[in-house]
Parts: sequence; C-alpha cells; structure tokens
Amino acid sequence: MMDWTDRHDRIFLRQFSKCALLYTEMVTSAALEHGDANYLLQHDPNEHPVALQIGGSDPEELAKGARLGEAAGFDEINLNVGCPSDRVQSGSFGACLMADPPLVAECVSAMMEAVSVPVTVKSRIGIDDQDSEEELMTFIETIAAQKCKTFIIHARKAILNGLSPKENREIPPLNYERVFAVKENFPNLEIILNGGITDLDSVHSLLEKVDGIMLGREAYQNPYILHRVDHEVYGQNQSQKSRSEYLLDYLPYIELELDRGTPLKHISRHLPGLFKGQKGGKQYRRYLSENSHKQNAGLDVLRNALAFVK
Repeated sequence: MMDWTDRHDRIFLRQFSKCALLYTEMVTSAALEHGDANYLLQHDPNEHPVALQIGGSDPEELAKGARLGEAAGFDEINLNVGCPSDRVQSGSFGACLMADPPLVAECVSAMMEAVSVPVTVKSRIGIDDQDSEEELMTFIETIAAQKCKTFIIHARKAILNGLSPKENREIPPLNYERVFAVKENFPNLEIILNGGITDLDSVHSLLEKVDGIMLGREAYQNPYILHRVDHEVYGQNQSQKSRSEYLLDYLPYIELELDRGTPLKHISRHLPGLFKGQKGGKQYRRYLSENSHKQNAGLDVLRNALAFVK
C-alpha cells in the first residue's frame, strides 16, 4: 500500500508497482457534497487499484461522499481518523475523532451501507493523553463491531495541541508493538502498519506480525524503492528498468496532460526524488526546480534534466 497525494503522483508511482494499492489525498465529505465532486474524484484508469480517502464526521455526508467515490470507480473508501492538522480539528474530523469511537462507528456504518466496495479506517495509536493500549483496543473493537475489517494504523499517537502536522509525523515515537498487539487481539481483522518505514528489508519481518505495510513519505521521496515491491512482496517477476527508463515511460502521460492544459510544474513537483542518492541527482533536481515552472515548459525540460543523471 502507498499513501500519497494527487493523480499525477499516483500515476507516477504506478509505474513502479502494479500490485500495490494506491491512496488518494484526503478529500473532505463537505467538499464532495458542496464542491466540484467530478473534479475532486477524477483519476486515470491506469491508477487502479486506487482508494479514496475521505475526511468528515457527519455520517449522512460521509455516506454521500462514499457513494460518489464508488460511482467514480474507486476500489476502496477509507475514512481518515489520523490527520492531526488544525484544519481537520476545526472541522471535527481526522485524529480528533479517536476520542469518540461511537461516532466513528456510526460514520463507518453509514458508509458501509452506502457502498459495496470495502470501507476501511486509517488511524493513529492514540491522541494526546488518550493513548493507552486499552483505549486503542476499545476504539478498534467499537469500529469492528460495524463489520469493518481493515484498519491502517500509523504507529504514532497524534499530539493535537503543541505540534504541527509535520512534527506529528516525526516527533511522537513510533510504537510498532502497539500495532502488533492490535493484530494479536483481533486476529480476524486486516491490520496494516504505517509509519517510519524506509526500506524493504524491514518489511519482511514486519509482515510476520501484521497483514500489510503502508509506505507514505518514503514512496514519495524515494519512489525507486517500489522497484522491488512486486518481486519481493508479491512474487512477481523483477523489473529490470532503470530510473531513467521509468521516467521515459512516464512521458506519454505527461504529454497528454500538457495537451490538456496542465502546467508542467504541477506534474514535475512529484519527480525530484527519483534520482535520490544518485550521481547527478542534485543537478537533476535543481534543473527541474528552476525550469519546470516557466511558461510553456514542456517535455524538453525533463529530457534536459535527465541528461544530468545519464
């Protein structure tokens, strides 16, 4: 599983792993009901399997959003109960909902009744002072009672007062043991571990204790890590493509988007990490940042950037 941003990013990540599930950025249920749902839910057929993550706390509104997501072709609907930003707190959704398991259960129930695709939950291990193992087990048990089978758990608690969203991704210590305990207590549930995973070598041992792994920032900052996923995790044939070949394979999609009027800068901002740690990678990143935002920037910018790493 990979958890990252917009459709250009997801198309790019799909170049590396055909088997893994991709997640969208969070879309609020209010935005789906009152905004341009068609625009918010657009995605490319090549992205599948892809999940829609929704944030909200109104069961009826979430049910409508889930219905729209299923109609748009998403393979899974995920309820965000883990985002710690000020924006989600003010809207009474995200990680702050962990303080109200019955409400989350009501939301999940409404979403499951609205759609036939799986409804899943992504959470933290706790929030602020409500971070005991007992409280986490109560949260999981309450939601699972609604027949929700899959939980993606970021193995950090969220500190809602005092830390920024960025700090909440790094400062609260990881507690994988707490997630392992959830799996031990609920062996019939699908438990996916998220948080701090930066290499595939550790994935194999982790998969002995949970059912799946979600890569977040590492998949975005170092996408070539996914090069080995299909082979090592799913038993598929190992791809022999180089980093440059993956980028060249991505160019037809970029050309299509450019023809549709999408500025190159909206696509190229997802590409700097491809040559992380490689000779010429710094020059490649600098060239992209200095030229992709220019008016009428096109494929020549990417081809010129590639020259630094060949």
